[in-house]
Amino acid sequence: MSSHRSRAASHAGTWYSDSPRDLDKQLSEWLEKAGDRKGAARAIISPHAGYTYCGATAAYAYKQIVPEKVNRIFILGPSHVVYLNGCALTACCKYRTPLGDLIIDEDVNEELMRTDAFETMDSRNEESEHSIEMQLPFISKVMEHRSPRSFTIVPILVGSLSNSKQASYGKILAKYIENPENLFIISSDFCHWGSRFRFSPHDPHSDKSIHEQIAQLDRQGMEAISSLDPAVFNEYLKKTQNTICGRNPICVMLQAAEHFRLSNNHTHELEFLKYSQSNKCRSTSDSSVSYAAGALFIHPRK
Repeated sequence: MSSHRSRAASHAGTWYSDSPRDLDKQLSEWLEKAGDRKGAARAIISPHAGYTYCGATAAYAYKQIVPEKVNRIFILGPSHVVYLNGCALTACCKYRTPLGDLIIDEDVNEELMRTDAFETMDSRNEESEHSIEMQLPFISKVMEHRSPRSFTIVPILVGSLSNSKQASYGKILAKYIENPENLFIISSDFCHWGSRFRFSPHDPHSDKSIHEQIAQLDRQGMEAISSLDPAVFNEYLKKTQNTICGRNPICVMLQAAEHFRLSNNHTHELEFLKYSQSNKCRSTSDSSVSYAAGALFIHPRK
């Protein structure tokens, strides 16, 4: 899979600033406002919308990263551009950002390809997809005091997976989440509500406004994820049909964590730290997208 091709920062200048100075300032301010770090995350859940909508929320997840402990970063993002019934890896050697290039871990890519469970991303679709790219400037910022070649990234584009495929990919990735030098970033927005998303459930007789009902729906999803039981989250999705676009990357992470948890004497805790919505819906003509920042902490049992 070795290549000299670089993936351009194709959404810079539209979804986020293409000015290194302005982008750095914006990220610094969001991270500062995110408060104190709660621990050293082994995985985070972060949104992937335009930064004006979700950047302040994403910062709460990125604040949980201890850069000195991280040597490899797996980024799992859902495929919006093309239908996949599996997962795909990049053929690029680096991903560009306005804050510097991020180096692809080609050794791990080749190791994953040998499982015969992965395909290679189509280069045009890879450039168009935003779910992984929107994590990259935050990674560059959080890791800014590390030399560019002292850590690598493993972008994984996640398609539409059956429950059994989620489990299969989780099993493959379990050995990587087990390694405390590895960090998993799960790219996902939460509820996409409104007629343009063909999803607008609400109770018109409720005392709660529509945006409050959406928040309640999302918080039920966060509780299901925090259970760390992929079956509980899948049952929630089946029951509510909530339009969480990163449901498959989330389930793969939950499966990987479960494989690790069952074979090791560690405690796992997944905590959601921030929640926001792009708009406060009050009528059926409104629409919104929800964003949540979460972190998985793994500790040896005492």
